[in-house]
Amino acid sequence: MSNTQTRVLRIFKFHRVIIPVILGLGVFLFLEFRDFNPEPYQNINWKLSSYLWIFMAVLMMVTRDLAYMYRIRLLTDKQLSWRHSFDVIMLWEFASSVTPSVVGGSAAALYIVSKEGISTGRSTAIVMITAFLDELFYITTVPVVLLLAGTGSLFTNDKIPFFFDTQLGVQGAFVAGYIFILILTTIIIYGVFIKPRGFKWFLLWVFKIKFLRKWRSKAAETGDDIIITSKEMRGKPFIFWARAYLSTFLSWTGRFWVVNFLILSITPVGDHFLIWARQLIMWVIMLISPTPGSSGVAEIIFPSFFGDFIPLGLAVAVALTWRMLSYYPYIIIGAIVLPNWIRRVYSKPHPQNDPKEN
Repeated sequence: MSNTQTRVLRIFKFHRVIIPVILGLGVFLFLEFRDFNPEPYQNINWKLSSYLWIFMAVLMMVTRDLAYMYRIRLLTDKQLSWRHSFDVIMLWEFASSVTPSVVGGSAAALYIVSKEGISTGRSTAIVMITAFLDELFYITTVPVVLLLAGTGSLFTNDKIPFFFDTQLGVQGAFVAGYIFILILTTIIIYGVFIKPRGFKWFLLWVFKIKFLRKWRSKAAETGDDIIITSKEMRGKPFIFWARAYLSTFLSWTGRFWVVNFLILSITPVGDHFLIWARQLIMWVIMLISPTPGSSGVAEIIFPSFFGDFIPLGLAVAVALTWRMLSYYPYIIIGAIVLPNWIRRVYSKPHPQNDPKEN
């Protein structure tokens, strides 16, 4: 087994899985029982419509996964079947759930896609374009949200603790995160669609600087990845990109609507758009979380963003329900899918790289 295989499969070890579960549930128990009051739970008026909205929340997660499966099939030119696309997406989400959000599951995703019989070069392009589409959705949606919702009601007043014992307001964290995503997306657009070789040359030039030289080989690999991605993706027709963006939009919209429906199951909602919009802001905070799958962090910040829409005393419980639908299922399903996937992909020869990629 290669070093890459060993490193990636180590991500799925039991201790890597149990840590975020314990962290997330531990934070929930602390927040819930710190000032526990049974009265809000007794006052919930469960109706048939409550179960309907919970079902709709589940349906939104299914929509999200189907959109992701469609997108991976589109990016692979339907080389993956729907069944294999399901395996890829579940394992991809599994890897993202047990690795820090600041790291993400890209390395594992590259390995998973390549083991499905897709060449390393194409797998690199697929993973990179997937990240690009997610970021493109974000940078194109945020301006619309800011225009329609306004900053006054969009940002909370709470402080969010960060590294080095400093504090940064939610709005400051959002602006910093948005600028970073915007810069990263601009770099990808320039490298992939304009001048891939020029971008590699620029990277190598930058990493000639003395204190950066030890990472020069990694920079060269990144430049090569950009060139490969450019070869794979330049020249794709407009309809391809329209479908890719639409599937990305549906996946993220479905994911965000889960919170709307969960809140709606226990109380009327007056401004659905504001709830949806605040999730764009919360996503940036989760993106820079150092914990696996934002575990613990997500449970802490959820009440700050949506507490004013939820009856007093129930925000933490809604947060746990949200995580039970949008986070923990991927750990469970991934653990179920992984053994069969390993048996399947290791029973066939590893794909050879396309000579054009070398």
